[in-house]
Amino acid sequence: MPDFDAQRLVQTSTVAVWDVCCRGTCRHQSAEECASAVHLVFPYRGVYVRHVGREQVVAEANQVLFFNAGEAYRVSHPVPGGDACLSLWIDEALLHEIAPRASLREGGDLAFRRQRLRIDPRAQALVALLRHGLHQGIAEPLEAESLALTLVQRALGPRTAHAAGASTGRQRLADRAKLVLASDLARRWTLADIAAEVGGSPVYLTQVFRQVEGAPLYRYQLRLRLARALDLLGDHDDLTALGLELGFSSHSHFSAAFREAYGRSPSAFRQAALRRRA
Repeated sequence: MPDFDAQRLVQTSTVAVWDVCCRGTCRHQSAEECASAVHLVFPYRGVYVRHVGREQVVAEANQVLFFNAGEAYRVSHPVPGGDACLSLWIDEALLHEIAPRASLREGGDLAFRRQRLRIDPRAQALVALLRHGLHQGIAEPLEAESLALTLVQRALGPRTAHAAGASTGRQRLADRAKLVLASDLARRWTLADIAAEVGGSPVYLTQVFRQVEGAPLYRYQLRLRLARALDLLGDHDDLTALGLELGFSSHSHFSAAFREAYGRSPSAFRQAALRRRA
């Protein structure tokens, strides 16, 4: 069975969208790869680490990653389970129009300065709506184009995106904490548990993580759980069981957190994403 699969969901002259799944059987760094064009990659399941030169970023559902054309990278999977991402290509002229100038490198071909940005819940919801709609065959090309462009605008918007700003050492500490959270989404981690796993004090870890990610650890974990719920809504008729499976204490807890993040209940979101009755 191949370790990597990319399914093209739609392609027009404006946008192209792929659903990319990797089994993640190798924990060490992969062979070097290069993207042939700029892609914005939205992880929605699992976790992996992307290595570009000496830099690395943890790719998970709170992030958008930028794959620049011709830029060499490697991938590793320190947490078992593989990953899945929605990969978007946008016409270069449109991407130049959408992307803030400060986010792009100066001169030459279009390329992003950073490897990643943190996205907000609305962007996560757009990823799910786009993916579910295309997989179900209910999103026509015009709708898919509109959703994709809205997603990119949202992900790059100054009010919704967050660029990490910290020393390499602090970034690596936050990355280790993210890998711990991703290793068991349903577990009710304590600060002491996570600090013991990453090798630091709970107080220092709390301060560093908020500085790097702009959000406290508990909220970051909550958003990872909710992003997993967006992924699984189409496969679960019993939403109470889904919430419990993801570590929520009850259906009301799950529903309230989901509504606060995405503006509607899990059943209403599933109805909108899959065009079916709740």
